[in-house]
Amino acid sequence: MSKIFQLKVEGDIGVVTFDIVGDAMNTWTDAAFSSFAELMEKLEREKSIKGVILISGKPDNFFAGANLKMLADLTTPEEIRKVLELFHGAFNRLEKLKIPVVSAIHGFCLGGGLELTMACTARIAKEGNTTLIGLPECNVGVFPGGGGTQRLPRLIGTTAAELIVKGTMLPAAKALELGIIDRLVPANGNLLDAAKKFIGEIIAGTANLQRPKRDFSKIDDVIGTLKQAAIKAARGRALPGPILALDAIHKGVKVSLAEGLEIEKSNFVEVLMSKESKGSINTFFIKGMTDKPKAMMTRGFVPKPLKKIAVLGFGTMGRGIVIEIITNMKMPVVVKDIPEALDPGKAFVRKILDGMAEKKRLKVPVDDAMNLITVTSDYKTGFNDVDIVIEAVFEDLKVKEQVYGELCKVVKEDCIIASNTSSIPITSMAKYVIHPERFGGIHFFSPVWLMQLVEVIRGERTSQDTVDNLLNFAASIKKRPIVCRDNAGFVVNALLFPMLLEAFRCLEEGNTIEKIDNAMLAFGMPVGPIRLTDEVGIDIPHKVLKSMGIKQETLANVVESGRLGLKKSGKGFFLKDGSVDPEVLPFISKKQKNDLAPEKIQEILLEAMVKTGKDLLDRKVVDDVRMIDVGMIWGVGFPSDKGGPMKWADLIGMSKHLFGKNFY
Repeated sequence: MSKIFQLKVEGDIGVVTFDIVGDAMNTWTDAAFSSFAELMEKLEREKSIKGVILISGKPDNFFAGANLKMLADLTTPEEIRKVLELFHGAFNRLEKLKIPVVSAIHGFCLGGGLELTMACTARIAKEGNTTLIGLPECNVGVFPGGGGTQRLPRLIGTTAAELIVKGTMLPAAKALELGIIDRLVPANGNLLDAAKKFIGEIIAGTANLQRPKRDFSKIDDVIGTLKQAAIKAARGRALPGPILALDAIHKGVKVSLAEGLEIEKSNFVEVLMSKESKGSINTFFIKGMTDKPKAMMTRGFVPKPLKKIAVLGFGTMGRGIVIEIITNMKMPVVVKDIPEALDPGKAFVRKILDGMAEKKRLKVPVDDAMNLITVTSDYKTGFNDVDIVIEAVFEDLKVKEQVYGELCKVVKEDCIIASNTSSIPITSMAKYVIHPERFGGIHFFSPVWLMQLVEVIRGERTSQDTVDNLLNFAASIKKRPIVCRDNAGFVVNALLFPMLLEAFRCLEEGNTIEKIDNAMLAFGMPVGPIRLTDEVGIDIPHKVLKSMGIKQETLANVVESGRLGLKKSGKGFFLKDGSVDPEVLPFISKKQKNDLAPEKIQEILLEAMVKTGKDLLDRKVVDDVRMIDVGMIWGVGFPSDKGGPMKWADLIGMSKHLFGKNFY
């Protein structure tokens, strides 16, 4: 195996090129640490070298930091401390070299990569789209543990605390402005030549490096403000990663660097041992699994070219799907609905596009995007050459039967048809389609232009090619897909409805709406289950449960009283000010009283989800437990620091208690 860190002496300058061959990114591995230790021995012995340059051998990556999988596999404080000593030992050794060291940065310089450079004498970076500099660890449930919480504040002052807690990644020019780097090389410049010139200036004493002593007199106020902001961002919860990162900065800048580094180590051990850290790391990995839908397609599959798309239905979901197509694919789309729905549909789409344009989130002029839409109330206009049709009409099987019968007469033989249904089985609709192998489900979440998730559903007769083509479509509109087989509620609603059932059972046992919702808010959910029911429309879970042969008495009572939700009918469980409507209370069915602690409510509702998830796996609705956790995090906002309901069940021991083993 070739050495990762290679030293080449050029005159009195040592140029160290590092490259983990075969890996897309340079990350700190056991092999990297071993190679770095050998390098340091050489540099400590070498008498002829007056300065050293560190530069990556990869075209668009300097150093991406620690190997997160390595951290995820650590299970004891002793194991964590051993790894920390590798980082701290390596960087301390570099910092103590008696000759200047310049890191020459291009591409990602993140986490343990930036911590490496901060142990150097100075930093020079080349501008470019891939050059990002920062400490993003708090975004994945940990915090900078290789000296980052101590060296960055000493380098740039209290601004470092905000950068660390927010996991900010900066372009090279901004890093220069803040003082993280000392020199900037233009995108078309030669980084190595500039680094050689820079280290020559340092050796000669003419570099004029700015290293002012930083003022930390206001650190108490800065940290206090940032802690409150971190708690607010975590929906009222003090998550270990950001809070202990801020604690390490707060205490560390008041003592010597050596003492501060020891504080950082202790806090890092505590964070990495936390369940929230392990949950967050799981979320990071499952996010990566679904970041690129094309990677989920069958190896070697060549997707059907898409040149024109049709959407059936210009209601809430149809409008959202159209927005995604014209903004992401910039492709012609034909929209069919009844005449009176067409103008309101276009007006709504324009309103959303105008809002995107104001926020500079639209990459094409609004008029150009709107001109891609053709609206029609019949199949004579534009359907004969569409490549894929997304059906988003009323949730009624008879309506679907009529739509598919008419549609199949006019589209091409190889046209893919996909339903956005949320409740009707794909297999039951497939019999109305001429080529059922080219028919599947693609279930969006509302509002479509804001929600990342789509469920790609394979009916009994859906071909693998169709699944792959739907994944390609999901990639084209920048969605995060999960793949499942046909099932009532597919994945997300299949887990959501049992949880809602348990929430209403708790309500009927005398636990208040506020108590139940607040328990799940404290758990980390974006909204409580009763408010969620009110917002989606109380009649929707009522209808779905009814179709499954389940009568939920409170839901039935509330719907029969005409209360379909505040947004839907003006009356539901809540008033406009967010408080519970006292007039809804008589409709709550009364059962035997069971006063539950908030933690017990959380456990009951989580267990309902987990048991359903286990059933989906047993019945092969999904082949991979990670699909369930992706669905719940990006479909309903299950807290990312818990890693999804199935991962969280593993972490708290629920999986082994219920089933005798973990899911992961």
